[in-house]
Amino acid sequence: MDKLKILKQYIGKEFTESPSPFMKWLNPVVVSAEEGHLEFQYTVRHEWLNPMGNLHGGVTAAIFDDVIGATMFSLNEKNFIVTINNSIDYFSTAKEHDQIIAETKIIKRGKQFVNAECEIWNADKTRIIARGTSNLFKINN
Repeated sequence: MDKLKILKQYIGKEFTESPSPFMKWLNPVVVSAEEGHLEFQYTVRHEWLNPMGNLHGGVTAAIFDDVIGATMFSLNEKNFIVTINNSIDYFSTAKEHDQIIAETKIIKRGKQFVNAECEIWNADKTRIIARGTSNLFKINN
């Protein structure tokens, strides 16, 4: 199964074929999909807000981690690739119903480790919400 081909079939649509129940709950729309580089769009929902009415930092981190996981999916590896750590800087926020874009890319792909980056932006990419990196490890099945 070509996982990247599956992702590409969903460009402009909700990614309902994710093997991740959590990603299905986040309900992203695939904006673009290339090997090691994805863009997903999300609509900020009420249950994603903190008490101040802003996008909760934990939800931002969850989107960050989940879309990087999908980026590993795009590599068509035979082994699972799991997160070792995430480092995220927060710069801004979003409100309910706002559209946000998460964009990923692979920084380094080694035999055992992968380093990836994610930036989360407002819909027109004029304001960055968060940026960070993730280190991941390939598990031998």
